[in-house]
Amino acid sequence: MNSNIALAFKNCKKEGRPALITYTVASDPSKKKSLEILKSISENADICELGFPHSTPIGDGGQIQTSSHRAIKNGFKMRDIFDIVKNFKKTKKPNPIILMGYYNMIFQFGENRFLNKCKKNGVDGIICVDLPWPENKKFAKKCKKNNINFIQLLSPTTTNNRMKSIVKDSHDMLYYISMLSTTGGKLKISPKKLLNNYGRVKRFCKNKNLVIGFGITDKNIRFLKSTNGLVIGSLLCKTITNSIKNRQNPASMVSRIVKKLKKKIS
Repeated sequence: MNSNIALAFKNCKKEGRPALITYTVASDPSKKKSLEILKSISENADICELGFPHSTPIGDGGQIQTSSHRAIKNGFKMRDIFDIVKNFKKTKKPNPIILMGYYNMIFQFGENRFLNKCKKNGVDGIICVDLPWPENKKFAKKCKKNNINFIQLLSPTTTNNRMKSIVKDSHDMLYYISMLSTTGGKLKISPKKLLNNYGRVKRFCKNKNLVIGFGITDKNIRFLKSTNGLVIGSLLCKTITNSIKNRQNPASMVSRIVKKLKKKIS
């Protein structure tokens, strides 16, 4: 696939650094503020993930759960996520947008209806946490037909044979979950060990963009500069929570954090 996501990685490689990928929850703390946050971080982020608020998540830690509950309490509806993407894509140089969430929400909305909305509003990719390979093969093919990246997940327990099959069915980007944990947990291994694990996985997908998520913080991100991309989510959700408590503007506070993160990997 010759996609906006692939182009973003290509540009980062030219600059000699990994892609900085941000994650925030749609409609947190409100639909309007969520759009403001996306716009504010787009100058320093390379790719933006936008999460579906979910009441019973299986992969999200406390910080992201807090963001999700806040968005749901404020009346989030699935159409809101598409409105946010649509308005974000009207900006001069919009980042690629990846929607990240759970399959039951897509199923309830309707697969074809969901993909039509994604295509119409400019969604570039989808991460479906609870739809693993090979169960995702049919949906991933539908995504590809609509020029939308379906981003496969790999983990420390993925066997070599399974990894080969997943990579074969992957699109422009794969997501390596650094540890067996929910998001926001403390990295259980050293950055050096994580890079060794990453290198083992990377051998199976030399021509694909492999990013690391889970446990990436402002403290360890600078040690992981040799990767294709790094995902920061819980730190940003925590920043939004703290800015609300302190009566600060969440967009400006998150933007400040993302700018600092980019400097650490540049």
